[in-house]
Amino acid sequence: MISGPSGSGKTTLLTSLIQDKKIAKTLVKSCSVTTRKKRSRETEAQEYFFVTPGEFKGLLKAKKILEWTRYLGYYYGTPKGPLEEQLKRGKNVGLCLDLKGARILKKLYPQNTVTVFVLPPSLEVLKERIQNRCRHTAQKEVTQRVQLARRELKAADKFDYCILNQKLAVALGELKNIYLQETKN
Repeated sequence: MISGPSGSGKTTLLTSLIQDKKIAKTLVKSCSVTTRKKRSRETEAQEYFFVTPGEFKGLLKAKKILEWTRYLGYYYGTPKGPLEEQLKRGKNVGLCLDLKGARILKKLYPQNTVTVFVLPPSLEVLKERIQNRCRHTAQKEVTQRVQLARRELKAADKFDYCILNQKLAVALGELKNIYLQETKN
């Protein structure tokens, strides 16, 4: 499970790890549910399941969400069914979660959860990444994400591993080594 501030590169790292031919046989990415609008490069049921706030609340009420959060006015959650189905198939499931979600899933699945925190090189680089990721992101939202990142960075020591994502290839190599070490049988 990967956590880190918005723009730290956690999704890019997880996606790149899963594209490794050796690892792709054993690792699948969890697809979260969200109420935020789809970005131009995103595909339904690949990056997220995009739902309305009413649909999200219905999933919560039906206990089909393992963990959830409200972030910048949008809901995000991990659907229970797809995750448990992959575990039954013997797959490892990669998740990108906020700090609260990581704690919850570590409690729910303590024997098979490894947590990795992705650190940005600096808050300034993080701000640039957030702005470049979606050119239409309002300045207010960028500011909110950077402010939240300041708080999130203080929790990095609560994770099993930390990776500095200054150079993607180096960070990906570290993540791959962690995955291979943790999944040795």
